[in-house]
Amino acid sequence: MSILTAPHFHDEAAAFAKLESVVWPNGPVCPHCGNTEKVYALVGVRSKASKKNPNGIERLGLKKCSKCRKQFTARVGTVFESSHIALHLWLQAVHLLCCSKKGISSHQLHRILEIKYQSAWFMSHRIREAMRSGGLADFGPMGGEGDVVEADETFIGRKKGTRKNHGYQHKNAVLSLVSRTTGEVRSFHIDAATQANILPIVQANLADEATIHTDEARYYSELKHDFTHETVSHKNDEYVRGNVTTNTIEGYFSIFKRGMKGVYQHCSEKHLHRYLAEFDFRYSNRVKLGVDDAERADRALKGISGRRLTYRVS
Repeated sequence: MSILTAPHFHDEAAAFAKLESVVWPNGPVCPHCGNTEKVYALVGVRSKASKKNPNGIERLGLKKCSKCRKQFTARVGTVFESSHIALHLWLQAVHLLCCSKKGISSHQLHRILEIKYQSAWFMSHRIREAMRSGGLADFGPMGGEGDVVEADETFIGRKKGTRKNHGYQHKNAVLSLVSRTTGEVRSFHIDAATQANILPIVQANLADEATIHTDEARYYSELKHDFTHETVSHKNDEYVRGNVTTNTIEGYFSIFKRGMKGVYQHCSEKHLHRYLAEFDFRYSNRVKLGVDDAERADRALKGISGRRLTYRVS
């Protein structure tokens, strides 16, 4: 049976129950004052009447805090806040974006969920924001005893205001690091592939005892000596030497580029970091690491709190 037959994908009350279990695992918490005692459920409250809904619409999941006397739902303080789209459709969108290996376009979401394209586009970016991990702040440096971290850079799209030339100066540069042991990947949109941009990121994200594998690029030649640094020479057709290789990170780049070119087709420099967060999240929570589609979607839901996007569609 498909996971999409689960009640919270089709029933609004079940959707709120699902969201509340994620946002409030230990019971309701008032997002306005932090109160956890005497939070009441308001049943039967309806929205204002309109021509389309003369009797109004029942406000499911509505709570009231006994301390500050304010009303709220589990949506408040999450990427779902202030959205007029039904919560069960949001949960469908989260699942679809999480289970599609190379992503799902906003046009496809627009057709599947039967909502406006602009709404689907905004939903996609809100979900990507939920997928964004804290990286170094939350998980600390990558690599440990016996672990190998691969680092490499790639280029995609076109920088705003530049013209195509024979080099990479007009393209957006991306630096990624992947751990062979944990499978975690971290990607960064950098202004340009230069030593000044690359070294601080690599050194900040590597544990002192880490072993790092790169290609022969001179960006990495000044890595501090605490790291064990091994390289392969791609220009000499050397891709593997013993266990020294960058094939893991190259494999990640192949998934990323297939998705960006085949599914999304175009990405402005302004939003590139969110697409990187999406592909990083799916790769770091893939089936090979024991995370199935349902668990991946649940992990994305755990990142919805405290993150909102309020920019307009342009």
